[in-house]
Amino acid sequence: MNHIVFEVGVAIALIALAGLLSAKLRFSVIPFYILIGMAVGPHAIEWWHFDFRFIESAPLIEFMGRIGVLFLLFYLGLEFSVSRLIKSGRSIAVGGTIYILINFTLGLLYAWSVGMPFKEILIVAGITTISSSAIAAKVLVDLKRTANSETEMILGIIMFEDVFLAIYISILSGLLLSGSTSLGGVLTSALIALGFMLFILIIGRKCVPLLNRALRIRSNELFMLVIFAVLFLVAGFSETIHVAEAIGALLVGLVLAETEHMKRIEHLILPFRDFFGAIFFFSFGLTIDPYSLGGAVWLAVGAVIITLLGNFVAGMWAGRLAGLSPKASANIGLTIVARGEFSIIMANLAKSGGLLPAIQPFAALYVLILAVLGPLLTKESKAVFGLLDKIFKFSRRYNKRKQPSVSQEL
Repeated sequence: MNHIVFEVGVAIALIALAGLLSAKLRFSVIPFYILIGMAVGPHAIEWWHFDFRFIESAPLIEFMGRIGVLFLLFYLGLEFSVSRLIKSGRSIAVGGTIYILINFTLGLLYAWSVGMPFKEILIVAGITTISSSAIAAKVLVDLKRTANSETEMILGIIMFEDVFLAIYISILSGLLLSGSTSLGGVLTSALIALGFMLFILIIGRKCVPLLNRALRIRSNELFMLVIFAVLFLVAGFSETIHVAEAIGALLVGLVLAETEHMKRIEHLILPFRDFFGAIFFFSFGLTIDPYSLGGAVWLAVGAVIITLLGNFVAGMWAGRLAGLSPKASANIGLTIVARGEFSIIMANLAKSGGLLPAIQPFAALYVLILAVLGPLLTKESKAVFGLLDKIFKFSRRYNKRKQPSVSQEL
């Protein structure tokens, strides 16, 4: 007998319980969603009508989770705007380059230092470089930081990472799955991805007057159908040209944020963002088998340490070059420290390529630790920065650099 609807109901009930517990403890809800997903899944039990393995419903829950990522990034785009992103184009390119170089280099050196083969080194570097756009989006919205000065840099780095991901996955797919790779094919894929992003941002902004007129729809039902159609079409098409569907959703949000209907869209989309976003983190937890994590503990802990270090240094450096304060710069690295969906994609690529089995549990545990630490560090970023500022005197050096320009104005 088919019990998919009942299984989904059980999953939603578990997610709700995890949310209530996090609210009671006044802690970020994301780790609770992931942990409750880990507690069940294929390794769990079946009791009476309650099948906590979620075997029949797993594909549906996974698909709902993918929708959750789209809504999270779409909403984040609504909170931002294309004009702010374009104004900061140069600093975002510089910041994104710094972030990728530092984290990718550290990932390569770490994997090499623990004696991994060449192909595994490339995979581990990819796992440790790309941050989770879904977790970053959720944290920014939950902590009401979308209007902060550093948010445009955070969004820019997320988009920059996606261009890097498109290039890197193209290289690794050729190397692991076919045994060779074409430089021309890789460059073409990267240019298509970058061109698509620029096309949506530039053309979308020029079409704002047209969008304003087209979206003057009285019926909320029809209005939402039109918005959903645009969101899913653009996100779905972006995936066909090797741009993450989540970035496609972010681009749609950035464009619609320029219209006069932004507040209406934001109000109507909020329940969908919260519901499907929660399912995404739960579905992510379902993919992690806690019994397979033991042998990868020290390897994952070492990677977490270098990621925390690399992220903080990259955030401080990128923020300084963009003219941000030390506190805002620290927020950059702490906000995007979490790893998630993209790291799991890299681990699955390693599995398809027949690489070392240790990659899977390492990626799962590494992602889990940072998925828990990321939201916590972001929430407590003021205290973290205050502690480090006492040691390294970031604010004092920043104020000294500012003093000459102030005196010149006087």
